[in-house]
Amino acid sequence: MENIKIINELSEFFKVFSDTTRLRILEVLLQKETSVGDISNKIKVSASAVSHQLSYLRSTNLVKTRKEGQVIYYSIADNHIKVIIECGLEHIKEGIKL
Repeated sequence: MENIKIINELSEFFKVFSDTTRLRILEVLLQKETSVGDISNKIKVSASAVSHQLSYLRSTNLVKTRKEGQVIYYSIADNHIKVIIECGLEHIKEGIKL
């Protein structure tokens, strides 16, 4: 029974990566800690949409925040997330003939 619960949670975890906007945000955050406005400018998506996705990413523990004055900075929650994204990108790039 415990295995089923873990597999279900793993399935939910991987669903987070099924949205292109979320992946684009995570790709930006792989580079450095960034604010909503900067992410919005980099990926050409409204700040409102970025905020919505960041809220979801935060609720699933993929990103964390740090507040400096009025500005909230977002970053990858931990190295596990970074490794998962980088391995996924490497896997996809292997299959693409550039």
